[in-house]
Amino acid sequence: MKQRILTAVIAAAVFIPFVITGGVPFTLLVYAIATIGLYELLKMQSIRLASAEGVLAWLMAAVFLLPKNTADRWLGAIGYTKLDAAFVIILLLLIYTVIVKNRFTFSDAAFSVLAAFYVGMGFYFLTATREAGLIFIIYALVVVWTTDSGAYFVGRKLGKTKLWPDISPNKTVEGFVGGIISAVIFVLIFQLIEPITSSYLILIGMTILASIVGQLGDLVESAFKRTYNVKDSGKLLPGHGGILDRFDSLLFVLPLLHLLHFVS
Repeated sequence: MKQRILTAVIAAAVFIPFVITGGVPFTLLVYAIATIGLYELLKMQSIRLASAEGVLAWLMAAVFLLPKNTADRWLGAIGYTKLDAAFVIILLLLIYTVIVKNRFTFSDAAFSVLAAFYVGMGFYFLTATREAGLIFIIYALVVVWTTDSGAYFVGRKLGKTKLWPDISPNKTVEGFVGGIISAVIFVLIFQLIEPITSSYLILIGMTILASIVGQLGDLVESAFKRTYNVKDSGKLLPGHGGILDRFDSLLFVLPLLHLLHFVS
């Protein structure tokens, strides 16, 4: 527990100043974090980032990560959209399977595309949310962090009913509900300090939904790790695992906020 807390404090001390600063420094940090996340995913499939297929996957993720204005300026100059550029890379990955005579297979290519999309689009919404306003990124972090903490402590104290033992044996229904309640309480406190929206009903409803979706994102990562028989996605963050272990919930919550137009 001490190592987990120490790592969280150090990581927050590094991450939060970039969040507050925003702009190019934050975008560059997000690119670095996303690169590590992609590396963790590809490694599970025994695909090296420092390989032709790994570079192509990274290029696709990098395209998805481009902020909207930058994508419009750079890709728009040659008449491309993000989807056009991604499709070109998909074709290159498929051609590569032929060049290497199926050493890199169709399944590997499909994995690479999905990994690049998941990481690229997920972290794209991190920069897009920051561009929409500092308050929204703080809101998302409050929801994710308090859900995680609430679920952990309530689960340890009161947890009896297993939530999904085949996927994550330590998670409980009581912890799942405790995480939601914790998020709502802390968001309401935050609302009193810095109003996020004028409607408490919308705020509470969005927080409940975001907390649920965030925990489902965590379960998705757990299912993924079980498929590849790994305990953590990486070892970068002692006590927490890898980048994806820390950002799995956020990669689901941030797109939700945009898709439901809570952030615009």
